[in-house]
Amino acid sequence: MALSLGQKAGWGLADMGIVVFVIVKQLLILTFLTAFLGVPVGIAGFVTTAVLVFDMVTDPLVGYLSDRTESRWGRRAPWMFWGALVMAAGTVGMFAVPSGFSSTGNLLWVIAFFLVATVGFTMVAIPYSAQAGEITDDPKERSSMTGFRMAFASVGILIGGALIPGLAGSFGYAMATLMVTPLMVGAIWISIFATRNAPRGEAPEEVSLGKAFGLVASNKPFMVLVVLYGVMTLAVALITAGLPFGAIYLILDNGETALSGAAQALSVLSLMFAAFVVGAILSQAVWVLLSHRIGKVGALSIGLALYMVLLYVLNMALPSVNVTAIAGLFVIAGFTNGAYQQIPWAIFPDLMDITRKESGIALEGAFSAIWLFGQKLANALAPAVLGLILASAGWQETTEGAVDQSVEALATLQDSITLIPASILGVALLALIFIYLPMQRRALG
Repeated sequence: MALSLGQKAGWGLADMGIVVFVIVKQLLILTFLTAFLGVPVGIAGFVTTAVLVFDMVTDPLVGYLSDRTESRWGRRAPWMFWGALVMAAGTVGMFAVPSGFSSTGNLLWVIAFFLVATVGFTMVAIPYSAQAGEITDDPKERSSMTGFRMAFASVGILIGGALIPGLAGSFGYAMATLMVTPLMVGAIWISIFATRNAPRGEAPEEVSLGKAFGLVASNKPFMVLVVLYGVMTLAVALITAGLPFGAIYLILDNGETALSGAAQALSVLSLMFAAFVVGAILSQAVWVLLSHRIGKVGALSIGLALYMVLLYVLNMALPSVNVTAIAGLFVIAGFTNGAYQQIPWAIFPDLMDITRKESGIALEGAFSAIWLFGQKLANALAPAVLGLILASAGWQETTEGAVDQSVEALATLQDSITLIPASILGVALLALIFIYLPMQRRALG
């Protein structure tokens, strides 16, 4: 049964709420600890990574249990409904650090609520991703669904990366986060309602946890894609984690360009994310069309290559006092990032079908858990990697938002958000073409 436009758009809407937390954890936590709570960048990076590693431990269990949940709303909806509340409460709590705590007390408070938020995120994200493989088996419909998903995800990026930092300047991070929680929770709940009549797939046979994940692991093209998507995510996560520092130290508004007023009103960080989202939204239809014309892998390869070129250009342009020019580059960055955002998510449900046809068992939750494991591992490693790189260059922590940094530290930051991610994307591109693509062709025929 074909999905209606409302069902496809409704399914995609949930990712707006999910991505708000993704951006918060990738973009704001490391900077919040280092620039406002005075935690050394190496320690802050390690702690952030440790929490995100814990988050990965819960993935297989939630995926397995969501495959076996029975309710009048289907297997996934109860997890997403309650997970949205847990995720939102933990996100607000992370920034609501009571005054008077010691540095250690501040750190422990953030860790505790970060753990709560990540558990809620898993409760939403694993079942949600599993739906992509069970509500349709049409590859073109999946591309269309993913286009809607990534368009709404771009709005989530705008909320997490531009709206929250902008509001935080006036109300503080805790209140800013609280103000956007209705958008986070509402998007997920409306999505549940919009897809209530969508196909739900057959309930899986009773298989053990070990057998379920053994079947997933035997799908070689899928496992290779998991690794490659994790490598791509590491590159993007390094950019995201380092961008707040870049907005403070590398993009210095001189007040003389067309967007100077916007930069002063929104903050440079918010302006850059707004520009990024414009590019990402504009790109979605292009990547869907290109995927249909030349294939999903071909379109993704073009996107990654363009992304690399953009990062090299950005490296040459920084540091800069021209916020208009840099915002223009961020529009292009959002456009190229759209391929990374959209296309792998349209490919992986197609690979689920291989195992379903061969084994006769529906394991969308298990596949979703493994798929997100690679992404989460990369997101977990990025803060620690960036923290170690910056610490080795002598980066200085502060409680004032900014402090004088050495020339070496600033140059290292610049490379960490441009040349290093570009090199990582280059590795992923080569592996995608020469390792994954031949395997995919053999598996799908």
